[in-house]
Amino acid sequence: MEKCSNGTETIFHILAFSTSEMGQCLLLTAVLLMYLTTVLGNIIIALLVCLVSQLHTPMYFFLSNLAVVDVMYVSVTLPKLISILLTQDNRMSFLACMTQVYFFSLSAAGDIYVLTSMSYDRYIAICKPLQYSLLMSKDVCASLALGSWILSGINAIINVLITSLLAFCSSQNVNHFFCEQRTLYAVTSSDTSSRDVLLVFQNMYVVALPFLFIITSYVFIISAILSIQSSEGRRKAFSSCSSHLTTVILFFGPIIILYTKPESEHSKEMDNLFSILYTAVVPMLNPFVYTLRNKDILKAMTNLARSTISFFME
Repeated sequence: MEKCSNGTETIFHILAFSTSEMGQCLLLTAVLLMYLTTVLGNIIIALLVCLVSQLHTPMYFFLSNLAVVDVMYVSVTLPKLISILLTQDNRMSFLACMTQVYFFSLSAAGDIYVLTSMSYDRYIAICKPLQYSLLMSKDVCASLALGSWILSGINAIINVLITSLLAFCSSQNVNHFFCEQRTLYAVTSSDTSSRDVLLVFQNMYVVALPFLFIITSYVFIISAILSIQSSEGRRKAFSSCSSHLTTVILFFGPIIILYTKPESEHSKEMDNLFSILYTAVVPMLNPFVYTLRNKDILKAMTNLARSTISFFME
């Protein structure tokens, strides 16, 4: 690779998806709908949890944190992709690219840590129900949420620091729909071997360890559910954690496939599609997963809608 200097004058060209003009229009429509649905759905969830006192419980507290993270998650990448599809201007400055690296790292890690906190909440609720109010007190919930944000922030700072010190040419093509860290490593003229090692350790404490904790929690949860004598009790216990389990599968599935499959130049488009799944589709689906079969959320939405209508009718 050509040796290039380190500097903030670099302009990145985000190549995004190579499709026909009709394909671009369809992609633009799909991405725009996903973005608007995700933002609207997650804001409604967060507002409901804040405004309805019946939802002031640990499970819904973490759900509101997940909703906030998901709004930030899609807002980091999709508006720029929409702009590229609309204007065909795929340029991004060095500062904008590093900003994207920071907030994407923050929100991605935040999603994982909040999902991990939610799995702990479900473990305590099902496996230690008599100690739930003590083990999941307001202070414990606040500490878990604050810890998730702090760890995510540290991870984001590390990522943006080690990426910003790389050397890039003045004009650089990025074969992705956003400034993804691994893609930037592929186009830099710097030696990334030490950073690749650091990335492995980061993946361990940001992805692998939380995922292992979630899996372990569900081993105990499923064991506890199976030990319940009545079928109605088993159904209620499983329904209380089915939404979270669905989100975990949807979120981690594409990530595991994307980061464990062999690298190939011919798979870049497929990599981008997998990235769309966990950066856009999953955050869009989360509000539906947590509301369609959740009586508490549906009841809160109905009561809030009635109160709002009554207020304006007076």
